[in-house]
Amino acid sequence: MPRRAERGGPRLRLPLRKSLLGRLLAVSALVAACSVAATAWLAVQTTSGAIEQEQGRNLAADTRVLDALLAYAAEHPSWDGVGATVKELAEASDRRITLTTQSRQILADSAASSTSPPPALPPQASAVVDPLSVAAPSEADAGSGSVTVAAPGTDGAQRSGNDRVDPRAVGPFRLPEAERTSLRRTADEAVQCLSRSGIASDVVEGPSGRPRIQVVGNDPDRMRGSQCSTDALDSPTTTETKALTALNELVNACLDRQGREAVQLDLDLSWRTHEERAAATAVPEPTPVPSTGVPREALPTEISTPAPLDSENDRDIASCVGIARQEQLSSYVASPALLFISDPGGGAVPGFDLSPANTAKITGVAALVLALTVGASILAGVRLVRPLHALTGAAQRMRDGEEPSHVVVAADNEIGRLAAAFNDMSAHRARLEEQRKVMVSDVAHELRTPLSNIRGWLEGAEDGIADVDAMFVSSLLEEAVQLQHIIDDLQDLSAADAGVLRLHPEPVRIEELLAHAVAAHQAQADAAGVGLTVTVPEDHEGIPELTADPVRLRQAIGNLVSNAVRHTPAGGRVTLRAYAAGAGEADEKVVLEVADTGRGIAPEDLPYVFDRFWRAEKSRSRRTGGSGLGLAIVRKLVEAHGGTAGVVSTVGQGSVFTLRMPPAGPDPMNMAV
Repeated sequence: MPRRAERGGPRLRLPLRKSLLGRLLAVSALVAACSVAATAWLAVQTTSGAIEQEQGRNLAADTRVLDALLAYAAEHPSWDGVGATVKELAEASDRRITLTTQSRQILADSAASSTSPPPALPPQASAVVDPLSVAAPSEADAGSGSVTVAAPGTDGAQRSGNDRVDPRAVGPFRLPEAERTSLRRTADEAVQCLSRSGIASDVVEGPSGRPRIQVVGNDPDRMRGSQCSTDALDSPTTTETKALTALNELVNACLDRQGREAVQLDLDLSWRTHEERAAATAVPEPTPVPSTGVPREALPTEISTPAPLDSENDRDIASCVGIARQEQLSSYVASPALLFISDPGGGAVPGFDLSPANTAKITGVAALVLALTVGASILAGVRLVRPLHALTGAAQRMRDGEEPSHVVVAADNEIGRLAAAFNDMSAHRARLEEQRKVMVSDVAHELRTPLSNIRGWLEGAEDGIADVDAMFVSSLLEEAVQLQHIIDDLQDLSAADAGVLRLHPEPVRIEELLAHAVAAHQAQADAAGVGLTVTVPEDHEGIPELTADPVRLRQAIGNLVSNAVRHTPAGGRVTLRAYAAGAGEADEKVVLEVADTGRGIAPEDLPYVFDRFWRAEKSRSRRTGGSGLGLAIVRKLVEAHGGTAGVVSTVGQGSVFTLRMPPAGPDPMNMAV
């Protein structure tokens, strides 16, 4: 019996390393890893060069497209008319170029056609075209495949720091033709002067139209010893002064919101406080020569922003300058737009060709992977099928009526557990078959005894041996009642097994239930010299109301009381008790006990007390009466109410039968047991 409990009890979850699933996964992972590694190696060897070349060409073309659209946005207040530019760029790069608003409303599409709708756009934009927020080089490198362009400075170098405005976005700083012509004339005169001094230089015009002088060879020290003046090129024009004044107002408004001191900006976006400017005016200083050796560019967008200082104040000023520039230029440039660059024909990425060398590589790798897969599958399959064959053979032998077979459990995995469960099932089937044979024999015996008695009495009366008097009729009636009692018990058990035993639960008063059981068996107890008592807490304190079928519950308690009286010697006592267990908890139970002071039950017999036709006396004598079905009926009726039946006993001291019932009664889904 302990072995059965051990097998039937819960078992720990099988570790993955021992399970069949884990081993199959390991084999599959090995094969998959080999396949992926081989495929990756082959793909890298044959396609990496072509892909890198194609990506380089595409990136260069995409960068040119984005730069051209940034120039258009910087020089136009809207995207009207950008369609022609988009088509030219698409033809030059052999790509599909689509420009949309940030809500993905199409502004221009090189693939637009009047006969058919354009293909769907990619899920992710290639870049954002915003001349007021051009990505820095580091951000361009950190993107996720999107094309980004860092705006170039006026000298061709990359712009630095905080200023993200495209240098071609000049807005109100754009010079009218008159001012542009005047400055150009001054620049040409300075170039001629430098040329006479033996210094070669050129005039370079910025996006706003302001010219600047660039020394050939970019050696600014050569200009310092010349007598040529370039101060006129450093002074702002009327247009620039007006725009610079508006920019200063925006910057100082931003600084005022942060509680910072106002500053004065120059054309190169450098700044000084009013105190610094006053001091510079009071103490004349030599005209500063920029590090480039050329006059400072008149446009703030054409001179690289000075590197930010470590001072927190200077960082705030630089931030306000950037914000003010974006605010000032917002009405002069096009709104931000999404740029989609894709392959117009949906062409595939260049791959490898099926040359003889590549074909041989593919064949060799495929053969290796196939051999690995077949070998691993055969090994795993053989180890898997062998125990299954043993289980199948044992099951077929049981089907053919042979004695139950025992399968050897070779491993502690899923198959091993299946074999152990099969062995338990086989043993349980053998026990059930033995119990069935015993039950048939017991039923035949129980029915034969009263029928034999009735037949004997009737044959005696027929032969004139027995007198047909009141005692004769009483004896026949007693045997008939015993026979009817056995049949009724068998019918109740059959109904319970078939699921047609109906319950009719209703509120039950515990004290009335126990009192009725005592009253029904008082005569039997008095005849046996056994005392019957009921113990219930006063005012039923702590006992919840019980919902149950009163007829079936009286039948169960009656069977227990009748059994206790039969097995208690004269002078003994049978006590009925009721109390609550686990009061206030989720698993609260109403406990009913029937305790006697009889002979008790041996420990080895306790597991079989509630089995059908089981008796402590192994002989078939009927000195104690009963059919051997009463306790089996008790267990069925209690389980029908959602409860449990148990027993504890000590040989020579008595037994205690316990019924634990849920207060709420049986589950409505189980009303038919």
